[in-house]
Amino acid sequence: MTDAAQPSLDPVELGAYFALIEVSSLLRHTVEQQLQEAGGLSYVQFQLLATLGDAPEGSRRMTDLADGVVYSRSGLTYQAGLLEKAGLVTRAPAPDDERGVTVTITDAGRGVLARVFPGHIGVVRDLLVEPLPREDVEALARVLGTVRDHLRANPPRSAAPRRRGRAARG
Repeated sequence: MTDAAQPSLDPVELGAYFALIEVSSLLRHTVEQQLQEAGGLSYVQFQLLATLGDAPEGSRRMTDLADGVVYSRSGLTYQAGLLEKAGLVTRAPAPDDERGVTVTITDAGRGVLARVFPGHIGVVRDLLVEPLPREDVEALARVLGTVRDHLRANPPRSAAPRRRGRAARG
């Protein structure tokens, strides 16, 4: 039974929430299958490689990667280790902080991205873009962008930027 003091969602809000969760789960499941079949990658490994592939010089700090893909730092360390063993990334001490780690995509990592991207784009197009008229895709991008920005304003710990340097720690 719902207490009158408890906030609730009206049927439209609840329907939107459940539709978002279901669409997200269904889309991610199919994307993960495609990534595994085409490149032997998990979804988060693909996110890491794609983020590095778009980064200047193919490198990012480990903490920045974790913040960007909203993944725990320990989980990201494990995934980066798997990618390093596969020769898809390298890890090295950050040039500006000996405690930090910089991850860099290798040529082999770029090759895997090139192999998985066409199928990845195909899945996204078939399942998310094609069923909608262009104006709905534009509205979806606008709405989800607004929600994403709102969530990033109060991110979970795994997505919160970390303070850097001794002065920041006080």
